[in-house]
Amino acid sequence: LSPDCSFTCHYRCRALVRLDCSGPPGAGDENDGNEQVLEKDTNVDEPSEWEKTELDQAQVEQRIKEYNSQINSNLFMSLNKDGSYTGFIKVQLKLVRPVSVPATKRVPSLQAGRPHPQGVKRRTSFYLPKGTVKHLHILSHTRASEVIDALLRKFTVIDNPRKFALFERSEKDEQVYLRKLGDDEQPLRLRLLAGPSEKVLSFVLKENETGEVNWDAFTLPELHNFLLILQREEEEHVRRLRHRYARCRQKMQEAL
Repeated sequence: LSPDCSFTCHYRCRALVRLDCSGPPGAGDENDGNEQVLEKDTNVDEPSEWEKTELDQAQVEQRIKEYNSQINSNLFMSLNKDGSYTGFIKVQLKLVRPVSVPATKRVPSLQAGRPHPQGVKRRTSFYLPKGTVKHLHILSHTRASEVIDALLRKFTVIDNPRKFALFERSEKDEQVYLRKLGDDEQPLRLRLLAGPSEKVLSFVLKENETGEVNWDAFTLPELHNFLLILQREEEEHVRRLRHRYARCRQKMQEAL
């Protein structure tokens, strides 16, 4: 348990958690607020400029050569004999709610009169560290839904993949734009068309909050956890609002 931010995690996960609690409360509010103000969600059905672009085989080969000449790492794209191509994409995991991972507890079994270790399936939840990123090696025809599945497997997350969505993020004219990718969209194709610049295009995994939630599909313990999480989010939101208006009041008093 951190004394500054009250972050709690499983004792086995301590080595995986990276936190910076040295700053005073509210020190990071301003940056988070600016990011929220600059961020703009666009419609999932609105295709991006890269999605409208069609390339033939020669153009794909030329784009791959240009892409590889612009990167400063060994994360190259390569063209296959069948016309497809492979490459790497970097995905930032920007999750605000905890994820569930499996936990196995050994309990004795009394079958045949002898104790026998048997695994009992359990789950534990924790928050992924802020700024977590993952590189994936995928094919040109790999779909966005398959990328989400691969990310969840990498982090052994057992939550329903439909709870998450893959977004494309771009910066233009000091504005940040987010667009949710459709399940059948191909992230590597978008990466090739946009080029290697992370400002032009990057990928973010976030919670999928565009549809109605079927609360009947959750168990009672999960619902209780959701209530606790929502209560903490509400308390944090109230704290930020109070801090924001306290600063405004202080500046007005200084001006008077």
